[in-house]
Amino acid sequence: MRPALTRPARTRPARTRPARTRTARTRTAVPRAVRAGTAIALALCVGLAAAAPLHAQERRAYNPPGTPTTLPFSNGIQVGNMLFIAGQEGKVTGDIEGETRTALENVKKVLDAAGFNPGDVVQVTVYLKDIADFPRMNGVYATFFPDPKPVRATVQVAALVNDARIEIAAVAVRSGGAASR
Repeated sequence: MRPALTRPARTRPARTRPARTRTARTRTAVPRAVRAGTAIALALCVGLAAAAPLHAQERRAYNPPGTPTTLPFSNGIQVGNMLFIAGQEGKVTGDIEGETRTALENVKKVLDAAGFNPGDVVQVTVYLKDIADFPRMNGVYATFFPDPKPVRATVQVAALVNDARIEIAAVAVRSGGAASR
């Protein structure tokens, strides 16, 4: 009979960690006063940044009296020094000149509520039910904005809410930095 072969037990080598020794940390040659001054300056910058309003991120909604408030959108949203005005319809009469006038008056209501004026408007989009109404709409529109007039796009659409003939959306920018109200 043959003797049974036995394997030696498998052992893992012991992990060795370097001994922890207390050594002096090496510091750069920056004097303690300079390090403290840097820390104070950094703290002041962070503090000032936290105290300053973040105008570019603030949002305010404007729904002036006489404008619908039950709709799922705001009539105007101000972000910093910019005001975005939702499409405004005028009083639906079937007369493009009257509807244009009252639509522009509704745009002005939103501008006024936010503390802007027609001269702050930089971009306008006009939606017309019938592009044939363009010359008569343009005659009323030309009297509303001061020079220089805002840029504008005018498009014909298949239909507008409430069977309106016109809807006007705008963007205004107040010069001189962000506005607070």
